Amino acid sequence: MNPANRRWTSTTAHVCGNALIFVALAMALSALVEVIEGDEAPAMFVAAAMTGALGVGMRRWTRTGVLDRSMVFTAVGATWVLVSVVGALPYVLAGTFVRDGAGALVVLADAFFESVSGYSCTGSTVFGVHNPIEAQGSGILLYRQLTQWLGGMGIVVLVVTVLPSLRASGLGLIDAEAPGEGADRLAPKVVDTARQFWKVYGALTVIGAVLLLAAGMNPFDAVAHALSAISTGGFSTRNASIGYWNSVPVELVVMAVMILGAASFTLHARSYRTRRFVHLVDPEFRWYLGLIGGWTLVVAVLLAADGMAWTRALRMSAFNVVTLGTSGGFGNATGAGSDGDFAVWAAGPQVMLLLLLVVGGCTGSTSGGIKVIRLRIGVAHAYRALRAMRRPRAVLHVRYGDGTVPESLVERIAGFMVVFGMFAVIGTVLVAALGTDLVTAFTGVIEALGNMGPAFGEAGPTASFVDGYSTPARLLLATLMLVGRLEIFPMILMLIVPYRSIRQVVPKGPLRQLRERRDQRPMGA
Repeated sequence: MNPANRRWTSTTAHVCGNALIFVALAMALSALVEVIEGDEAPAMFVAAAMTGALGVGMRRWTRTGVLDRSMVFTAVGATWVLVSVVGALPYVLAGTFVRDGAGALVVLADAFFESVSGYSCTGSTVFGVHNPIEAQGSGILLYRQLTQWLGGMGIVVLVVTVLPSLRASGLGLIDAEAPGEGADRLAPKVVDTARQFWKVYGALTVIGAVLLLAAGMNPFDAVAHALSAISTGGFSTRNASIGYWNSVPVELVVMAVMILGAASFTLHARSYRTRRFVHLVDPEFRWYLGLIGGWTLVVAVLLAADGMAWTRALRMSAFNVVTLGTSGGFGNATGAGSDGDFAVWAAGPQVMLLLLLVVGGCTGSTSGGIKVIRLRIGVAHAYRALRAMRRPRAVLHVRYGDGTVPESLVERIAGFMVVFGMFAVIGTVLVAALGTDLVTAFTGVIEALGNMGPAFGEAGPTASFVDGYSTPARLLLATLMLVGRLEIFPMILMLIVPYRSIRQVVPKGPLRQLRERRDQRPMGA
Protein backbone atom coordinates (compact mmCIF):
# COMPACT_ATOMS: atom_id res chain seq x y z
CA MET A 1 0.00 0.00 0.00
CA ASN A 2 1.31 3.47 -0.85
CA PRO A 3 0.79 5.51 2.34
CA ALA A 4 0.72 8.81 0.41
CA ASN A 5 -2.48 8.20 -1.49
CA ARG A 6 -3.76 4.89 -0.08
CA ARG A 7 -3.52 3.15 -3.44
CA TRP A 8 -2.13 -0.25 -4.26
CA THR A 9 0.52 -0.21 -6.96
CA SER A 10 -0.84 -2.77 -9.40
CA THR A 11 -0.87 -2.08 -13.12
CA THR A 12 -2.77 -5.33 -13.71
CA ALA A 13 -5.65 -4.33 -11.42
CA HIS A 14 -5.63 -0.76 -12.76
CA VAL A 15 -5.87 -1.86 -16.38
CA CYS A 16 -8.58 -4.38 -15.47
CA GLY A 17 -10.57 -1.68 -13.70
CA ASN A 18 -10.45 0.67 -16.66
CA ALA A 19 -11.44 -2.15 -19.02
CA LEU A 20 -14.47 -2.97 -16.88
CA ILE A 21 -15.59 0.66 -16.98
CA PHE A 22 -15.75 0.50 -20.78
CA VAL A 23 -17.62 -2.80 -20.58
CA ALA A 24 -20.08 -1.24 -18.12
CA LEU A 25 -20.69 1.64 -20.53
CA ALA A 26 -21.48 -0.86 -23.30
CA MET A 27 -23.90 -2.65 -20.96
CA ALA A 28 -25.58 0.62 -19.97
CA LEU A 29 -26.00 1.71 -23.60
CA SER A 30 -27.49 -1.68 -24.46
CA ALA A 31 -29.82 -1.46 -21.45
CA LEU A 32 -31.14 1.89 -22.72
CA VAL A 33 -31.89 0.29 -26.09
CA GLU A 34 -33.58 -2.61 -24.28
CA VAL A 35 -35.92 -0.12 -22.61
CA ILE A 36 -37.27 0.81 -26.04
CA GLU A 37 -37.80 -2.74 -27.22
CA GLY A 38 -37.46 -5.65 -24.79
CA ASP A 39 -38.18 -6.64 -21.21
CA GLU A 40 -34.71 -7.35 -19.84
CA ALA A 41 -33.66 -3.74 -19.23
CA PRO A 42 -33.65 -4.02 -15.38
CA ALA A 43 -31.33 -7.03 -15.49
CA MET A 44 -29.00 -5.25 -17.90
CA PHE A 45 -28.92 -2.09 -15.77
CA VAL A 46 -28.03 -4.22 -12.75
CA ALA A 47 -25.24 -5.89 -14.72
CA ALA A 48 -23.95 -2.48 -15.84
CA ALA A 49 -24.05 -1.16 -12.26
CA MET A 50 -22.21 -4.18 -10.85
CA THR A 51 -19.56 -4.05 -13.57
CA GLY A 52 -19.15 -0.29 -13.27
CA ALA A 53 -18.82 -0.44 -9.48
CA LEU A 54 -16.14 -3.11 -9.70
CA GLY A 55 -14.30 -1.21 -12.42
CA VAL A 56 -14.41 2.14 -10.61
CA GLY A 57 -13.29 0.51 -7.38
CA MET A 58 -10.31 -1.18 -9.03
CA ARG A 59 -9.37 2.05 -10.82
CA ARG A 60 -9.77 4.22 -7.71
CA TRP A 61 -7.80 2.05 -5.29
CA THR A 62 -4.93 1.08 -7.58
CA ARG A 63 -2.25 2.82 -9.56
CA THR A 64 0.08 1.87 -12.38
CA GLY A 65 3.62 0.76 -11.69
CA VAL A 66 6.74 -0.15 -13.59
CA LEU A 67 6.13 -3.07 -15.95
CA ASP A 68 8.59 -5.76 -16.88
CA ARG A 69 7.86 -8.15 -19.74
CA SER A 70 6.18 -10.77 -17.56
CA MET A 71 3.97 -8.21 -15.87
CA VAL A 72 2.87 -6.87 -19.27
CA PHE A 73 1.59 -10.30 -20.24
CA THR A 74 -0.04 -10.71 -16.83
CA ALA A 75 -1.89 -7.40 -17.17
CA VAL A 76 -3.14 -8.17 -20.69
CA GLY A 77 -4.07 -11.78 -20.00
CA ALA A 78 -5.82 -11.01 -16.71
CA THR A 79 -7.79 -8.19 -18.32
CA TRP A 80 -9.15 -10.44 -21.05
CA VAL A 81 -10.06 -13.19 -18.62
CA LEU A 82 -11.82 -10.82 -16.23
CA VAL A 83 -13.67 -8.98 -19.01
CA SER A 84 -14.89 -12.29 -20.46
CA VAL A 85 -16.13 -13.52 -17.07
CA VAL A 86 -17.85 -10.27 -16.06
CA GLY A 87 -19.11 -9.83 -19.62
CA ALA A 88 -21.36 -12.84 -19.12
CA LEU A 89 -23.42 -10.99 -16.45
CA PRO A 90 -26.10 -9.57 -18.83
CA TYR A 91 -26.77 -13.04 -20.23
CA VAL A 92 -26.93 -14.58 -16.76
CA LEU A 93 -29.14 -11.94 -15.13
CA ALA A 94 -31.46 -11.73 -18.14
CA GLY A 95 -31.81 -15.51 -18.30
CA THR A 96 -30.80 -15.48 -21.95
CA PHE A 97 -29.73 -19.11 -22.04
CA VAL A 98 -32.28 -20.57 -19.65
CA ARG A 99 -34.07 -23.41 -21.46
CA ASP A 100 -35.80 -26.67 -20.72
CA GLY A 101 -33.44 -29.35 -19.47
CA ALA A 102 -30.54 -26.95 -18.90
CA GLY A 103 -29.25 -26.78 -15.33
CA ALA A 104 -27.71 -23.74 -13.68
CA LEU A 105 -24.15 -24.80 -14.53
CA VAL A 106 -25.05 -25.26 -18.21
CA VAL A 107 -26.65 -21.81 -18.32
CA LEU A 108 -23.54 -20.25 -16.74
CA ALA A 109 -21.29 -22.15 -19.16
CA ASP A 110 -23.31 -20.97 -22.16
CA ALA A 111 -23.23 -17.36 -20.97
CA PHE A 112 -19.46 -17.56 -20.48
CA PHE A 113 -19.02 -19.18 -23.91
CA GLU A 114 -21.03 -16.44 -25.65
CA SER A 115 -19.13 -13.74 -23.77
CA VAL A 116 -15.72 -15.19 -24.64
CA SER A 117 -16.76 -15.74 -28.25
CA GLY A 118 -17.82 -12.11 -28.42
CA TYR A 119 -14.82 -10.43 -26.83
CA SER A 120 -12.38 -12.71 -28.66
CA CYS A 121 -14.21 -11.96 -31.95
CA THR A 122 -14.62 -15.66 -32.65
CA GLY A 123 -18.29 -15.64 -33.65
CA SER A 124 -19.16 -19.14 -32.47
CA THR A 125 -22.54 -19.12 -30.77
CA VAL A 126 -24.80 -21.23 -28.58
CA PHE A 127 -27.90 -19.60 -30.03
CA GLY A 128 -29.81 -21.79 -32.44
CA VAL A 129 -33.12 -23.44 -33.18
CA HIS A 130 -33.62 -24.23 -29.47
CA ASN A 131 -32.97 -20.56 -28.56
CA PRO A 132 -33.37 -18.29 -31.62
CA ILE A 133 -31.41 -15.06 -31.83
CA GLU A 134 -34.50 -13.25 -33.12
CA ALA A 135 -36.28 -14.02 -29.83
CA GLN A 136 -33.89 -11.76 -27.91
CA GLY A 137 -34.50 -8.10 -27.15
CA SER A 138 -32.67 -5.35 -29.01
CA GLY A 139 -30.55 -4.53 -25.95
CA ILE A 140 -29.14 -8.04 -25.63
CA LEU A 141 -28.49 -8.13 -29.38
CA LEU A 142 -26.69 -4.78 -29.30
CA TYR A 143 -24.60 -5.78 -26.30
CA ARG A 144 -23.65 -8.99 -28.09
CA GLN A 145 -22.44 -6.98 -31.08
CA LEU A 146 -20.59 -4.47 -28.87
CA THR A 147 -18.62 -7.26 -27.21
CA GLN A 148 -17.06 -7.99 -30.60
CA TRP A 149 -16.50 -4.34 -31.42
CA LEU A 150 -14.70 -3.74 -28.12
CA GLY A 151 -12.67 -6.92 -28.52
CA GLY A 152 -11.82 -6.30 -32.16
CA MET A 153 -9.41 -3.40 -31.81
CA GLY A 154 -8.55 -4.60 -28.33
CA ILE A 155 -9.92 -3.67 -24.95
CA VAL A 156 -6.40 -3.00 -23.65
CA VAL A 157 -5.64 -0.66 -26.57
CA LEU A 158 -8.79 1.23 -25.56
CA VAL A 159 -7.54 1.38 -21.98
CA VAL A 160 -4.18 2.77 -23.10
CA THR A 161 -6.00 5.70 -24.72
CA VAL A 162 -7.15 6.88 -21.27
CA LEU A 163 -4.01 5.99 -19.29
CA PRO A 164 -1.25 8.45 -20.20
CA SER A 165 0.51 7.34 -17.00
CA LEU A 166 1.57 4.13 -18.73
CA ARG A 167 3.98 6.05 -20.98
CA ALA A 168 6.47 3.58 -22.48
CA SER A 169 4.74 0.60 -20.90
CA GLY A 170 1.69 1.27 -23.04
CA LEU A 171 3.41 0.10 -26.21
CA GLY A 172 4.30 -3.14 -24.47
CA LEU A 173 0.64 -3.64 -23.58
CA ILE A 174 -0.42 -2.97 -27.17
CA ASP A 175 2.28 -5.33 -28.48
CA ALA A 176 1.14 -8.10 -26.13
CA GLU A 177 -2.47 -7.74 -27.27
CA ALA A 178 -1.95 -7.03 -30.98
CA PRO A 179 -2.47 -9.96 -33.36
CA GLY A 180 0.85 -10.68 -35.05
CA GLU A 181 4.35 -9.52 -34.29
CA GLY A 182 3.48 -6.34 -32.44
CA ALA A 183 2.16 -2.88 -33.23
CA ASP A 184 3.98 -0.06 -35.00
CA ARG A 185 4.09 3.30 -33.28
CA LEU A 186 2.34 5.96 -35.39
CA ALA A 187 3.01 8.91 -33.09
CA PRO A 188 5.70 9.93 -30.58
CA LYS A 189 3.33 9.20 -27.68
CA VAL A 190 1.91 5.71 -27.24
CA VAL A 191 -1.44 7.16 -26.15
CA ASP A 192 -1.69 9.06 -29.44
CA THR A 193 -0.96 5.85 -31.35
CA ALA A 194 -3.78 4.03 -29.54
CA ARG A 195 -6.14 6.93 -30.19
CA GLN A 196 -5.32 6.91 -33.91
CA PHE A 197 -6.12 3.21 -34.08
CA TRP A 198 -9.49 3.76 -32.44
CA LYS A 199 -10.32 6.79 -34.60
CA VAL A 200 -9.74 4.81 -37.77
CA TYR A 201 -11.64 1.86 -36.30
CA GLY A 202 -14.61 4.07 -35.46
CA ALA A 203 -14.59 5.78 -38.85
CA LEU A 204 -14.60 2.45 -40.72
CA THR A 205 -17.46 1.25 -38.50
CA VAL A 206 -19.57 4.29 -39.43
CA ILE A 207 -18.78 3.86 -43.14
CA GLY A 208 -19.74 0.18 -42.94
CA ALA A 209 -23.06 1.00 -41.25
CA VAL A 210 -23.94 3.60 -43.89
CA LEU A 211 -23.13 1.20 -46.73
CA LEU A 212 -25.14 -1.62 -45.17
CA LEU A 213 -28.08 0.74 -44.72
CA ALA A 214 -27.84 1.66 -48.41
CA ALA A 215 -27.62 -2.05 -49.31
CA GLY A 216 -31.01 -2.78 -47.77
CA MET A 217 -30.62 -3.40 -44.02
CA ASN A 218 -32.70 -1.52 -41.48
CA PRO A 219 -30.78 0.97 -39.25
CA PHE A 220 -30.44 -1.38 -36.26
CA ASP A 221 -29.20 -4.32 -38.33
CA ALA A 222 -26.85 -2.06 -40.30
CA VAL A 223 -25.18 -0.73 -37.15
CA ALA A 224 -25.11 -4.16 -35.52
CA HIS A 225 -23.45 -5.85 -38.49
CA ALA A 226 -21.02 -2.99 -39.03
CA LEU A 227 -19.84 -3.48 -35.43
CA SER A 228 -19.17 -7.18 -35.97
CA ALA A 229 -17.92 -6.95 -39.59
CA ILE A 230 -15.12 -4.44 -38.95
CA SER A 231 -14.08 -6.47 -35.90
CA THR A 232 -14.18 -9.66 -38.04
CA GLY A 233 -16.33 -11.15 -35.30
CA GLY A 234 -19.24 -12.79 -37.09
CA PHE A 235 -22.13 -12.26 -34.66
CA SER A 236 -25.42 -11.49 -36.39
CA THR A 237 -28.87 -10.43 -35.28
CA ARG A 238 -30.37 -13.30 -37.30
CA ASN A 239 -30.12 -17.06 -36.95
CA ALA A 240 -29.35 -17.32 -40.68
CA SER A 241 -26.64 -14.63 -40.40
CA ILE A 242 -26.11 -12.75 -43.70
CA GLY A 243 -28.07 -15.48 -45.48
CA TYR A 244 -31.23 -13.96 -44.00
CA TRP A 245 -31.09 -11.14 -46.55
CA ASN A 246 -30.03 -13.34 -49.49
CA SER A 247 -28.72 -10.15 -51.09
CA VAL A 248 -25.64 -9.70 -53.28
CA PRO A 249 -25.19 -5.98 -52.31
CA VAL A 250 -25.32 -6.86 -48.60
CA GLU A 251 -22.79 -9.66 -49.08
CA LEU A 252 -20.45 -7.39 -51.07
CA VAL A 253 -20.48 -4.69 -48.39
CA VAL A 254 -19.92 -7.21 -45.59
CA MET A 255 -17.03 -8.76 -47.54
CA ALA A 256 -15.41 -5.36 -48.13
CA VAL A 257 -15.68 -4.38 -44.46
CA MET A 258 -14.27 -7.75 -43.33
CA ILE A 259 -11.30 -7.39 -45.70
CA LEU A 260 -10.59 -3.94 -44.26
CA GLY A 261 -10.86 -5.32 -40.74
CA ALA A 262 -8.41 -8.12 -41.54
CA ALA A 263 -5.85 -5.68 -42.97
CA SER A 264 -3.30 -3.88 -40.82
CA PHE A 265 -4.73 -0.84 -39.05
CA THR A 266 -1.29 0.73 -39.19
CA LEU A 267 -1.71 0.82 -42.97
CA HIS A 268 -5.21 2.30 -42.58
CA ALA A 269 -3.90 5.04 -40.28
CA ARG A 270 -0.97 5.87 -42.56
CA SER A 271 -3.26 6.03 -45.60
CA TYR A 272 -5.56 8.42 -43.75
CA ARG A 273 -2.67 10.57 -42.56
CA THR A 274 -0.87 10.77 -45.92
CA ARG A 275 -4.05 10.77 -48.05
CA ARG A 276 -2.49 8.01 -50.18
CA PHE A 277 -3.37 4.34 -50.49
CA VAL A 278 -0.20 2.78 -49.05
CA HIS A 279 -1.54 -0.75 -48.63
CA LEU A 280 -0.18 -2.18 -51.88
CA VAL A 281 3.35 -1.24 -50.85
CA ASP A 282 3.11 -3.71 -47.97
CA PRO A 283 4.14 -7.25 -49.03
CA GLU A 284 1.88 -8.90 -46.43
CA PHE A 285 -1.21 -7.13 -47.75
CA ARG A 286 -0.34 -8.12 -51.32
CA TRP A 287 0.05 -11.75 -50.24
CA TYR A 288 -3.21 -11.48 -48.34
CA LEU A 289 -5.15 -10.25 -51.37
CA GLY A 290 -3.49 -12.86 -53.58
CA LEU A 291 -4.40 -15.61 -51.13
CA ILE A 292 -8.05 -14.52 -50.95
CA GLY A 293 -8.33 -14.13 -54.72
CA GLY A 294 -6.61 -17.40 -55.56
CA TRP A 295 -8.59 -19.40 -53.01
CA THR A 296 -11.85 -17.91 -54.31
CA LEU A 297 -11.15 -19.03 -57.87
CA VAL A 298 -10.04 -22.54 -56.86
CA VAL A 299 -13.06 -23.12 -54.60
CA ALA A 300 -15.41 -21.74 -57.27
CA VAL A 301 -13.99 -24.11 -59.86
CA LEU A 302 -14.40 -27.06 -57.49
CA LEU A 303 -17.99 -26.10 -56.68
CA ALA A 304 -18.80 -25.68 -60.38
CA ALA A 305 -17.25 -29.05 -61.14
CA ASP A 306 -19.52 -30.53 -58.46
CA GLY A 307 -22.61 -29.29 -60.33
CA MET A 308 -23.23 -25.78 -58.98
CA ALA A 309 -23.94 -23.04 -61.55
CA TRP A 310 -20.78 -21.00 -62.24
CA THR A 311 -22.14 -17.61 -61.12
CA ARG A 312 -23.65 -19.21 -58.02
CA ALA A 313 -20.41 -21.05 -57.31
CA LEU A 314 -18.40 -17.82 -57.58
CA ARG A 315 -20.76 -16.02 -55.19
CA MET A 316 -20.74 -18.81 -52.59
CA SER A 317 -16.99 -19.26 -52.93
CA ALA A 318 -16.18 -15.56 -52.61
CA PHE A 319 -18.25 -14.98 -49.49
CA ASN A 320 -17.15 -18.09 -47.62
CA VAL A 321 -13.49 -17.69 -48.56
CA VAL A 322 -13.53 -14.09 -47.36
CA THR A 323 -15.45 -14.83 -44.16
CA LEU A 324 -13.03 -17.63 -43.21
CA GLY A 325 -9.92 -15.97 -44.66
CA THR A 326 -10.58 -12.90 -42.52
CA SER A 327 -11.86 -14.92 -39.52
CA GLY A 328 -15.11 -13.01 -40.09
CA GLY A 329 -17.38 -15.84 -39.05
CA PHE A 330 -20.50 -14.81 -40.99
CA GLY A 331 -22.51 -17.19 -43.16
CA ASN A 332 -24.57 -16.64 -46.30
CA ALA A 333 -26.42 -19.97 -46.18
CA THR A 334 -30.17 -19.44 -46.40
CA GLY A 335 -30.72 -22.68 -44.49
CA ALA A 336 -29.20 -26.04 -43.61
CA GLY A 337 -28.09 -27.83 -46.77
CA SER A 338 -28.32 -24.72 -48.99
CA ASP A 339 -25.56 -23.69 -51.40
CA GLY A 340 -23.87 -21.47 -48.80
CA ASP A 341 -23.67 -24.22 -46.18
CA PHE A 342 -20.05 -25.31 -46.65
CA ALA A 343 -20.55 -28.10 -44.12
CA VAL A 344 -22.32 -30.08 -46.89
CA TRP A 345 -19.89 -29.23 -49.71
CA ALA A 346 -17.72 -31.88 -51.33
CA ALA A 347 -14.37 -32.80 -49.77
CA GLY A 348 -12.28 -30.72 -52.21
CA PRO A 349 -13.65 -27.24 -51.41
CA GLN A 350 -13.95 -28.16 -47.73
CA VAL A 351 -10.24 -28.95 -47.54
CA MET A 352 -9.45 -25.59 -49.16
CA LEU A 353 -11.58 -23.81 -46.57
CA LEU A 354 -9.99 -25.83 -43.78
CA LEU A 355 -6.58 -24.40 -44.71
CA LEU A 356 -8.04 -20.90 -44.39
CA LEU A 357 -9.12 -21.69 -40.82
CA VAL A 358 -5.45 -21.76 -39.92
CA VAL A 359 -4.12 -18.75 -41.85
CA GLY A 360 -6.29 -15.73 -40.96
CA GLY A 361 -5.55 -12.13 -41.96
CA CYS A 362 -2.71 -9.62 -41.54
CA THR A 363 -0.74 -8.60 -38.47
CA GLY A 364 -2.03 -5.61 -36.54
CA SER A 365 -5.61 -6.32 -37.68
CA THR A 366 -8.74 -7.55 -35.94
CA SER A 367 -8.35 -10.94 -37.59
CA GLY A 368 -7.37 -14.24 -35.98
CA GLY A 369 -5.30 -17.17 -37.25
CA ILE A 370 -1.54 -17.52 -37.49
CA LYS A 371 -1.41 -14.49 -39.87
CA VAL A 372 -0.19 -14.20 -43.45
CA ILE A 373 3.25 -12.89 -42.52
CA ARG A 374 3.95 -15.91 -40.33
CA LEU A 375 2.85 -18.24 -43.10
CA ARG A 376 5.04 -16.40 -45.62
CA ILE A 377 8.12 -16.40 -43.39
CA GLY A 378 7.47 -20.02 -42.37
CA VAL A 379 7.44 -21.06 -46.04
CA ALA A 380 10.62 -19.07 -46.68
CA HIS A 381 12.27 -20.72 -43.67
CA ALA A 382 11.34 -24.17 -44.99
CA TYR A 383 12.74 -23.26 -48.41
CA ARG A 384 15.98 -22.10 -46.79
CA ALA A 385 16.24 -25.43 -44.97
CA LEU A 386 15.96 -27.28 -48.28
CA ARG A 387 18.63 -25.08 -49.85
CA ALA A 388 20.89 -25.62 -46.84
CA MET A 389 20.75 -29.37 -47.42
CA ARG A 390 22.24 -28.84 -50.88
CA ARG A 391 24.73 -26.14 -49.79
CA PRO A 392 25.58 -26.86 -46.14
CA ARG A 393 28.40 -24.29 -45.98
CA ALA A 394 26.44 -21.41 -47.46
CA VAL A 395 25.18 -18.55 -45.30
CA LEU A 396 21.51 -18.30 -46.22
CA HIS A 397 18.97 -15.78 -45.03
CA VAL A 398 15.19 -15.74 -44.93
CA ARG A 399 14.03 -13.01 -47.26
CA TYR A 400 10.78 -11.10 -46.96
CA GLY A 401 9.95 -8.27 -49.34
CA ASP A 402 13.11 -6.37 -50.21
CA GLY A 403 15.00 -7.31 -47.06
CA THR A 404 16.02 -10.17 -44.83
CA VAL A 405 14.24 -11.35 -41.70
CA PRO A 406 16.22 -11.29 -38.42
CA GLU A 407 16.95 -14.77 -37.10
CA SER A 408 15.33 -13.92 -33.77
CA LEU A 409 12.04 -13.23 -35.56
CA VAL A 410 12.32 -16.42 -37.62
CA GLU A 411 12.86 -18.45 -34.45
CA ARG A 412 9.95 -16.76 -32.70
CA ILE A 413 7.61 -17.44 -35.63
CA ALA A 414 8.76 -21.05 -35.89
CA GLY A 415 8.19 -21.48 -32.16
CA PHE A 416 4.72 -19.96 -32.40
CA MET A 417 3.70 -22.31 -35.21
CA VAL A 418 4.99 -25.33 -33.29
CA VAL A 419 3.09 -24.32 -30.14
CA PHE A 420 -0.04 -23.59 -32.21
CA GLY A 421 0.19 -27.11 -33.65
CA MET A 422 0.66 -28.62 -30.19
CA PHE A 423 -2.41 -26.80 -28.87
CA ALA A 424 -4.40 -27.98 -31.90
CA VAL A 425 -3.44 -31.62 -31.39
CA ILE A 426 -3.93 -31.66 -27.62
CA GLY A 427 -7.18 -29.70 -27.89
CA THR A 428 -8.54 -32.09 -30.52
CA VAL A 429 -7.76 -35.11 -28.36
CA LEU A 430 -9.47 -33.56 -25.33
CA VAL A 431 -12.58 -32.37 -27.20
CA ALA A 432 -12.94 -35.75 -28.94
CA ALA A 433 -12.58 -37.49 -25.58
CA LEU A 434 -15.51 -35.39 -24.33
CA GLY A 435 -17.84 -37.04 -26.84
CA THR A 436 -17.36 -35.07 -30.07
CA ASP A 437 -16.71 -36.73 -33.43
CA LEU A 438 -13.21 -36.22 -34.83
CA VAL A 439 -14.07 -33.81 -37.67
CA THR A 440 -16.18 -31.57 -35.44
CA ALA A 441 -13.56 -31.74 -32.69
CA PHE A 442 -10.57 -30.89 -34.91
CA THR A 443 -12.23 -28.06 -36.83
CA GLY A 444 -13.76 -26.71 -33.62
CA VAL A 445 -10.34 -26.50 -31.96
CA ILE A 446 -8.79 -24.87 -35.04
CA GLU A 447 -11.58 -22.30 -35.30
CA ALA A 448 -11.30 -21.56 -31.56
CA LEU A 449 -7.52 -21.03 -31.70
CA GLY A 450 -7.92 -18.96 -34.87
CA ASN A 451 -11.07 -17.14 -33.66
CA MET A 452 -12.78 -18.10 -36.91
CA GLY A 453 -16.43 -18.75 -35.97
CA PRO A 454 -18.14 -21.74 -37.57
CA ALA A 455 -16.52 -25.16 -37.78
CA PHE A 456 -17.26 -28.24 -39.88
CA GLY A 457 -19.28 -31.34 -39.10
CA GLU A 458 -22.00 -30.76 -36.53
CA ALA A 459 -20.94 -27.14 -35.88
CA GLY A 460 -21.22 -25.73 -39.40
CA PRO A 461 -22.45 -22.24 -40.39
CA THR A 462 -26.12 -23.14 -39.84
CA ALA A 463 -25.64 -25.02 -36.55
CA SER A 464 -25.28 -24.09 -32.89
CA PHE A 465 -22.32 -25.13 -30.75
CA VAL A 466 -24.84 -26.58 -28.31
CA ASP A 467 -25.60 -29.22 -30.94
CA GLY A 468 -22.02 -30.22 -31.69
CA TYR A 469 -20.25 -30.04 -28.30
CA SER A 470 -20.93 -31.03 -24.72
CA THR A 471 -20.79 -28.40 -21.99
CA PRO A 472 -17.22 -29.33 -20.86
CA ALA A 473 -16.12 -29.26 -24.51
CA ARG A 474 -17.60 -25.78 -24.97
CA LEU A 475 -15.74 -24.55 -21.88
CA LEU A 476 -12.51 -25.95 -23.29
CA LEU A 477 -13.18 -24.24 -26.63
CA ALA A 478 -13.87 -20.95 -24.82
CA THR A 479 -10.47 -21.25 -23.12
CA LEU A 480 -8.82 -21.86 -26.49
CA MET A 481 -10.57 -18.78 -27.88
CA LEU A 482 -8.87 -16.61 -25.26
CA VAL A 483 -5.54 -18.33 -25.86
CA GLY A 484 -5.86 -17.80 -29.60
CA ARG A 485 -7.02 -14.18 -29.34
CA LEU A 486 -3.88 -13.26 -27.41
CA GLU A 487 -1.65 -15.28 -29.76
CA ILE A 488 -0.96 -18.05 -27.22
CA PHE A 489 2.24 -16.73 -25.61
CA PRO A 490 0.73 -13.93 -23.46
CA MET A 491 -1.71 -16.39 -21.88
CA ILE A 492 1.12 -18.83 -21.17
CA LEU A 493 3.50 -16.18 -19.86
CA MET A 494 0.72 -14.74 -17.70
CA LEU A 495 1.24 -17.75 -15.43
CA ILE A 496 4.98 -17.15 -15.02
CA VAL A 497 4.66 -14.41 -12.37
CA PRO A 498 2.53 -16.44 -9.90
CA TYR A 499 4.63 -19.54 -10.67
CA ARG A 500 7.81 -17.67 -9.80
CA SER A 501 6.20 -16.34 -6.63
CA ILE A 502 5.23 -19.85 -5.56
CA ARG A 503 8.73 -21.15 -6.25
CA GLN A 504 10.21 -18.41 -4.09
CA VAL A 505 7.87 -19.23 -1.18
CA VAL A 506 7.93 -23.04 -1.32
CA PRO A 507 10.98 -24.49 0.45
CA LYS A 508 13.54 -26.08 -1.81
CA GLY A 509 13.46 -29.85 -1.82
CA PRO A 510 16.54 -32.09 -2.13
CA LEU A 511 16.04 -32.66 -5.88
CA ARG A 512 15.64 -28.95 -6.56
CA GLN A 513 18.77 -28.13 -4.54
CA LEU A 514 20.69 -30.80 -6.44
CA ARG A 515 19.58 -29.40 -9.81
CA GLU A 516 20.53 -25.85 -8.82
CA ARG A 517 24.02 -26.98 -7.70
CA ARG A 518 24.43 -28.88 -10.97
CA ASP A 519 23.39 -25.82 -13.02
CA GLN A 520 25.93 -23.65 -11.16
CA ARG A 521 28.90 -25.89 -12.02
CA PRO A 522 31.41 -24.49 -14.52
CA MET A 523 31.28 -25.90 -18.04
CA GLY A 524 33.28 -29.16 -18.28
CA ALA A 525 33.35 -29.75 -14.51
